Amino acid sequence: MRIVIAGAGEVGFHLAKMMSHEAQNIYIIDDNEDRLDYVQSHIDVFGVKGNAKNIHILKEVQVDNCDLLIAATSSEETNLLVCINGKKLGAKRTIARISNYEGIGTEMREFYSSLGVDTVISPVELASQEIKRLVGQSAFTNDYEFEGGKLIVFGITIAENSPLKDKSASDTQHLNPNRDFKPIALLRNDKTIMVHGDTILLENDIVYFISTKKSINQITNICGQECYDIKNIMILGGSRIGVLTAELLEKKYKVILIEKDKKKAEQIANHLKKTLVINADGTDVQALEEENIEDMDAFISVTGNSETNIISSIVAKSHGVKKTIAGVENIDYINLSQSIGIDTLINKKMIAASNIFKFIRKGEVEEIANLHGVDGEIIEFNVKAESKITSKPLRDLKIPSSTNIAGVIRNDEGFIPFGGFQMQAGDKVVVFTQTGSIHEIEKFFQ
Repeated sequence: MRIVIAGAGEVGFHLAKMMSHEAQNIYIIDDNEDRLDYVQSHIDVFGVKGNAKNIHILKEVQVDNCDLLIAATSSEETNLLVCINGKKLGAKRTIARISNYEGIGTEMREFYSSLGVDTVISPVELASQEIKRLVGQSAFTNDYEFEGGKLIVFGITIAENSPLKDKSASDTQHLNPNRDFKPIALLRNDKTIMVHGDTILLENDIVYFISTKKSINQITNICGQECYDIKNIMILGGSRIGVLTAELLEKKYKVILIEKDKKKAEQIANHLKKTLVINADGTDVQALEEENIEDMDAFISVTGNSETNIISSIVAKSHGVKKTIAGVENIDYINLSQSIGIDTLINKKMIAASNIFKFIRKGEVEEIANLHGVDGEIIEFNVKAESKITSKPLRDLKIPSSTNIAGVIRNDEGFIPFGGFQMQAGDKVVVFTQTGSIHEIEKFFQ
């Protein structure tokens, strides 16, 4: 697969890094030589110095012969123009990253498509939707639903009082007599570990389960956690993510948004319908206390400063707020949440890159999802007749140890497969696999 990426910033670099595991022919264009040198020193890609808007540069990377053109620079105008030019030159599929989430409704998406932009990705929109989902599941660090919730993958922390603590998955089978859930991976000290029968679960591990909806409460209980109602939410920062998140949440929750800039706070107050907008310095602990932070059920910090978001979320946690979410600009911070006590750190660029990444998957891919800070992907495959996955029971297929065949949806019902299960054509299969093994598992579904 031939892929051209315009922009060697964080989104472009993260995309190229993810794709490099697939042995793709990847060309990355940037007019900043230092950024190109950094990318090429870390991953195997072809770097091209120049402005991606330049037709000659696009011709140089043979965009007319590329399967996927991704415009991921920091300039919305550049990204749209690159895609339009690339499509005219013969690129098979084009994807543009844009920041103006207000301008990408159905009508505008259709308009962009008519110009040659096949897909528009807004990191702000994706991050806000992610936060809304996280708020909806109070006990989880993150979660993802397949086929309208027939199967759910979610992360949850092992508490001190959990009966799973210091035991292996095999030792605790009696806690799952109906076999309608299973742990598939865990995050420990920033390291992703696949869960097998002999894997010992430890206190503070973030364990990722796959489950049917009816078993969620049972899993929450055996992990020593409890679901709680979220009613009051405080959002720190009138950033684009902050405003859109408030807009999404104010329909269901009581939302307070704190913005330091007075003029900006007034503009936001006029825009939002139900959210209480307060002009205050959210980095001032006393100011947060005056706004009754201890009465909040969730705290979301999405200012433009990663350190402010992290510290304010820690302050919120120390005041008894149960659910904390912090936005971070630096991708290197994303694995810190487990060690510093914040429930979830999110990075809008990483979310955007993961969303774009699904367009290069092979086989009959239905859905794709990523978990924050986890080295791997959750992929939903459609099973084709005579594909390798249907040839034998799972235990006899020599599935890589870094891959877990996690769930199956058959006849519109979700359930959990174990070793003796055999796939059939028409099944939808949820697979969790670490990044380096993706190309191996795809062969089973081709």
